[in-house]
Amino acid sequence: MAERIKPTEDQWKAIIHNDKESDGKFFYAVQTTRIFCRPSCKSRPPRFENVRVFQSADEAKAEHFRPCKRCKPTGERLPDHEWIELVTEYITHHYTDHLTLAVLADVSHGSPYHLHRIFKRVTGLTPMEYIQNYRIDQAKELLKHSSLAISDIGSRVGLENPAYFITLFKKKTGLTPLNYRGQYSKNTSTEVHDHED
Repeated sequence: MAERIKPTEDQWKAIIHNDKESDGKFFYAVQTTRIFCRPSCKSRPPRFENVRVFQSADEAKAEHFRPCKRCKPTGERLPDHEWIELVTEYITHHYTDHLTLAVLADVSHGSPYHLHRIFKRVTGLTPMEYIQNYRIDQAKELLKHSSLAISDIGSRVGLENPAYFITLFKKKTGLTPLNYRGQYSKNTSTEVHDHED
């Protein structure tokens, strides 16, 4: 694996000021989003500690960074399904954060409108529906495999408001979290008895 090269002071200034003159001299990648850009990219400035610098787009691609959809550092457009894969990966790692369409558009270097439209076309869900489903799936696992309080489980999956968590859980599963946990433990104890007979 290539050494993690941090930007020099001049490169960092070029990134912060979207300096067109530096395009072609280097590329920068953001570790948290796995996206790489030209220095002139108009995306929100990344945090210094998350930035790595590459001499070529191929170097960045070899390290599994994907080209930014906004500044197209390779000259090609990132295919929609790859772009959305990048967003869903980000959701998987940050689902407990306060995620909004604007946040996702920001980290994936697109506009909220465009992201919403393409996300729905690729996955069949809006970004917010996808996040809700992912959070509820994580909550189901916690309900099955932990004795945490319902409100704690809501918080752990990024749904701080217990009433909202319970309502959303019931809407998605047809059961309250408590009923879901009860039914799951009933099913597992029935399975145990079946094996014992």
